Amino acid sequence: MRIEQELKLGFKDVLFRPKRSTLKSRSQVNLTREFTFKHSGRQWSGVPVIAANMDSVGSFKMAEALAKHNVMTAIHKHYSVEQWAEFVQSAAADTLKNVMVSTGTSDNDFQKTKDIMAMSEEIIFICIDIANGYSEHLVDYVQKVRVAFPNKVIVAGNVVTGDMVEELILAGADIVKVGIGPGSVCTTRVKTGVGYPQLSAIIECADAAHGLGGRIIGDGGCTCPGDVAKAFGGGADFVMLGGMLAGHEEAGGELVEKNGETFMKFYGMSSKSAMDKHSGGVAGYRAAEGKTVLIPFRGPVENTIQDVLGGVRSTCTYVGAASLKELTKRTTFIRVQEQENNVYGKE
Repeated sequence: MRIEQELKLGFKDVLFRPKRSTLKSRSQVNLTREFTFKHSGRQWSGVPVIAANMDSVGSFKMAEALAKHNVMTAIHKHYSVEQWAEFVQSAAADTLKNVMVSTGTSDNDFQKTKDIMAMSEEIIFICIDIANGYSEHLVDYVQKVRVAFPNKVIVAGNVVTGDMVEELILAGADIVKVGIGPGSVCTTRVKTGVGYPQLSAIIECADAAHGLGGRIIGDGGCTCPGDVAKAFGGGADFVMLGGMLAGHEEAGGELVEKNGETFMKFYGMSSKSAMDKHSGGVAGYRAAEGKTVLIPFRGPVENTIQDVLGGVRSTCTYVGAASLKELTKRTTFIRVQEQENNVYGKE
C-alpha cells in the first residue's frame, strides 16, 4: 500500500486567471479544431465537443441536431444494424463525419462494428468503450480493431492515468477517453472507491498522449459551460457531455409525467435501469454503478449547445485566445474554495 500526497483537482477547485486580450468580440473566437490522427492518418475538422454514448443522450436525432454546429455525437451501442442502415441512408455526409460508432469488446460487438462501418466511407470514428480501461483485454481488442480498420480513427477508454493512455495509444488508439467516476449519474466512486479528480486526470493524460502524438477526450464531470472550458484549458482535445445534453427532445430518453410536469429519464450505462433494459438485469457477480434520475424536459438541444459554445468563446476572450487551439497555451488556473455566489440559488 502507498499514498500519493500530491493534490489532485476537479473542475470546482479552479478558475481561469484573466489575461490581456486583443479580441474585441466573442464572435472573433474560432472554436473549430483540425486534427490529423496518429495511426489512421485521417483528418477531421470540427468543434471538438461530443455527446456521450449513453442511450438517453447519444441518439441519431442528437447527431443530426449537433452536426449543424459541427459538433460530434458518440452514438450509443444499443441501436441494431438495421437501425444504423436506416440512419446512414438518410443522414447527410456532414452528420456521418461527426458520429462515432460505439462498441464493446465481444465477438458479436466486433462483427456488428464491421457491419456498420461497411455502410459508408463517411463514418471514420470507432469508439471502444468499457468501464474499466485498465483491462489487458481492452489493449488486445484495440490491436484487433486497428488491424481490421487501419484507416479509421479509434477511440478507446476509459482511463485516468498517463501510463495507460500511453499503452492504448501504442496499441493503436488515436484517441483515449479519460474519466472514471466523474459523471452526474455514475456511482463508480461510491461503489468501488476508485476514481480520479477529472481536471488532474485530463492534465496528466493529455501530457502523456500529446507526447506520443495521440489525443484525449475529457469524458464526464462537466456541469456548466465553464467546466467545458476548463477541460479544454487543461489540455483535452475533445470534451464529452452527458448530463448537460440529457433531457432534450433529441436525446431519446423516456418521458415521464409527474405532478403535471414533464421529465425525461436519464441514467448511467452501468445503472440497474440500463442493465434491466439491455442485459436482462444486473448480473449476480456485480453491483450497479450508476443512478437513474428524472430531468425536467428541456425541449430542443439548440439553445443548450449554443450556451455551451458561447461560454467557451467567452472564456477565450477573457484569456486572449483567438482560437480554441490557443486556449490551453493561454490558461493559468488559480485554486479556489468557491466558484459562485449562490445567495439566491442557482439559475
